[in-house]
Amino acid sequence: MATNKETSLTKKVWKLATTLSGQGIGFTDYITQLTYLLFLKMDDENEETFGEDSAIPEGYRWKDLIDLDGLDLIKQYEETLKVLSEEENLIGTIFVKAQNKIDKPVYLRKVITLINEEQWLVMDGDVKGAIYEGILEKNGQDKKSGAGQYFTPRSLISAMVDVTRPQIGETVCDPACGTGGFLLAAYDYMKNQSQDKGKRDFLREKALTGYDNTALVVTLASMNLYLHGIGTNRSPILCEDSLEKQPQKLVDVILANPPFGTRPEGSVAIDRPDFYVDTKNNQLNFLQHIMVMLKNNGRAAVVLPDNVLFEGGAGETIRKELLKNFNLHTILRLPTGIFYAQGVKANVLFFKKGEQTKEVWYYDYRTGIKHTLATMPMMRHHLDDFVTCYHADDIMQRKETYSEDNPNGRWRKYTIAELLKRDKTSLDISWIKQTDDDDDVTLAELMGTIKQKSDDISKAVAKLQKLMANIEEE
Repeated sequence: MATNKETSLTKKVWKLATTLSGQGIGFTDYITQLTYLLFLKMDDENEETFGEDSAIPEGYRWKDLIDLDGLDLIKQYEETLKVLSEEENLIGTIFVKAQNKIDKPVYLRKVITLINEEQWLVMDGDVKGAIYEGILEKNGQDKKSGAGQYFTPRSLISAMVDVTRPQIGETVCDPACGTGGFLLAAYDYMKNQSQDKGKRDFLREKALTGYDNTALVVTLASMNLYLHGIGTNRSPILCEDSLEKQPQKLVDVILANPPFGTRPEGSVAIDRPDFYVDTKNNQLNFLQHIMVMLKNNGRAAVVLPDNVLFEGGAGETIRKELLKNFNLHTILRLPTGIFYAQGVKANVLFFKKGEQTKEVWYYDYRTGIKHTLATMPMMRHHLDDFVTCYHADDIMQRKETYSEDNPNGRWRKYTIAELLKRDKTSLDISWIKQTDDDDDVTLAELMGTIKQKSDDISKAVAKLQKLMANIEEE
């Protein structure tokens, strides 16, 4: 439940965002600058109120900005960003590749004044963290910002964490962390499990690790965790492309929603001898990376698109490996209308390393399910039945809701023998009888599906043209 403080401050911050957007300053740019300045302000509070030594070099602190105006303010701010981006540890991560995006002094002054009106450091971590998360979520919901791609529905994150059950003392990683939603949910799940100081310090400073290859996102995720009291000495978030190299350490738990689609242009080609098969499919490579990164007996919950379940070639090879050397015990089939990208069909794969799969349990939360972000968003209670059926206490006690008497039961298991007989070892399975109503899609979903297919065709044509050009040159 949001407090009055959270609600009023979020509204205040967002109202200024709306004002600045009218002046051509994007929501995401504004929030990034807000992040930089907020960190400077809290460092100043730490020094002035608690007598702690400042982590910021002399000449580049909050007090060096607060009394300036006009071009002097812009010059000092831009120099501050440059210097701090070259620092190490948490400061360097927060200010990674920092640039000023508010080049009009009057608007930069407005943001500074807004921040200076509050005492941030004395706020409870849950309060200031919730304020920041609320701003990030509003940014993701704003279609103009394009930030929705970094968000997984909080309801889905919560359900995935509730059944995966990370334990204090375990290490948790998200190799494509966005703004840190999975890591925060895992932290919230673990933080009250023990009062032992050593375990709690380990949780705050060492247990969580996230990777993202976009500097902007690394800044937002690092600040998000910092405001919740996580990683106060070092940021758990690293600005790296997870797929470029073998993991330096193995982890107990992986929670992730890797980016869908093809690998971005300009990315380093993947050459991973530790992978099971070479492929250019981004989702299959992330799945392989996660399989490799888990400790023996480690467990994962990963959101992946439908094509991972049925694609031949590399996809079939990886699925067979997953069934042979991992226990792929659960697949949650998700409906469309829950992600910011329209028309996305996805699943959550739950698996454990070091055990063979004997049976896969499916929960069909897709057939006949309708959600939209605007009018009918998926809430946590919509997944309560899945969490109950999952039986995280002891998955050996699971009971199907599907039967001959109830052919539309959403919880059904398939044995490994049944799955290996399927063409290309396809795990793309549905059994609930669809009604005519199930075929209804919103215009936005239809357009999203058309766009996705159009993009795929365009990329295929471009590759074919390139291939033909090479043949003609020969």
